[in-house]
Amino acid sequence: MEVCYQLPVLPLDRPVPKHVLSRRGAISFSSSSSLFGAPDPRQLSQRRGAISYDSSDQTALYIRMLGDVRVRSRVGFDPEGKGSYSYLCIDFRTLHWTPSPEDSAGPVSGRRLRRLLSFQRYLHSSRLLRGTPHLNPLHILDEDYTGQAKCMLERVATWNFDIFLYDRLTNGNSLVTLTFHLLNQYGLLELFQLDMVKLWRFLVMVQEDYHSLNPYHNAVHAADVTQAMYCYLREPKLAKSLTSCDILLGLLAAATHDLDHPGVNQPFLIKTNHYLAKLYRNSSVLENHHWRSAVGLLRETSLFSHLPAEDGLKMEHQLGSLILATDISRQNEYLGKFRTHLDQDDLYLSNASHRHFILQMALKCADICNPCRPWELSKQWSEKVTEEFFHQGDIEKKHRLEVSPLCDSQSNSMANIQIGTFL
Repeated sequence: MEVCYQLPVLPLDRPVPKHVLSRRGAISFSSSSSLFGAPDPRQLSQRRGAISYDSSDQTALYIRMLGDVRVRSRVGFDPEGKGSYSYLCIDFRTLHWTPSPEDSAGPVSGRRLRRLLSFQRYLHSSRLLRGTPHLNPLHILDEDYTGQAKCMLERVATWNFDIFLYDRLTNGNSLVTLTFHLLNQYGLLELFQLDMVKLWRFLVMVQEDYHSLNPYHNAVHAADVTQAMYCYLREPKLAKSLTSCDILLGLLAAATHDLDHPGVNQPFLIKTNHYLAKLYRNSSVLENHHWRSAVGLLRETSLFSHLPAEDGLKMEHQLGSLILATDISRQNEYLGKFRTHLDQDDLYLSNASHRHFILQMALKCADICNPCRPWELSKQWSEKVTEEFFHQGDIEKKHRLEVSPLCDSQSNSMANIQIGTFL
């Protein structure tokens, strides 16, 4: 019998009570300290469920479901004290929500919405609680590596790699199998003594935390970026200079760079006064969330728990530095720095900081490399990103918000969106 723990509704300006954090699964990270705070990662890895990020002026409570325990928090729309709009506390599961027969009986404002960190985990839990079997179960590694999928991996270093076909051949598990294959191919499991079961569980959780209903920012996009990152890592000048740690961080950053992306951009989060925008003070909101979510999964799975604590924290920081570099609002900053290095010819790959900067640039390029693909692949990505933009525009129109640039389906087309567009 499934056990469902009901957590109380907590306002964001109050700390999480100790009796909540003492429950199975509570993890508290303090953003006022160096990274997430003082808790020992080895202790955090033994807990499952609620995650609280505490800052100096507010506390945001995230709920995560893991394993056989379903932890829930019911949160409704609360427009009071959040401006003149009644929809400013938007729960992003409603972006793709389809009403059930039970829900159609009452008005939307009368329903209580559950806020969970991961939309995908919520769906998986709901299916289990309703007794509906998972329609797309993850298979073991040997099954995923048979037949055509295995043959495709022999050409994984080419720019014409069809990630859409590979995702179909792996039954929707392209991110898990591809990333595992690349890490194993570099010998990183043995070199860093990574537990195979922990690594597999980590990758499965990463894949689940991408929103499959996002047309563009989903696990297939993450797998595509990871494959592109691998192509960059194999470039001769980089391949002979990068350390094993550089490669490990580069691949993990690519796999997690858009983790738990809600399918809308940062300006949308800010103008709707979303709790993530408040938490990260309107600065690199999505990228900070992707990074913190990735670190949360690393600690939950204890993937690096066997490493010295100092090394583990350093890797988490460097992972964050790579993911934060994908913030498009800082594009000119990174391009300017890159041009300066090229003009002065002072970029030395023997220097650790310079190698890290090159990894940042490689990840940025991998993130927007769709035009580098063959036309039939590039066109599919253009269609998907256009669909996601227009979906955000429809949400903004529905709530009488100013429609974001490129998001108005009436004044934009797929063709003109691609001109000078960076994601």
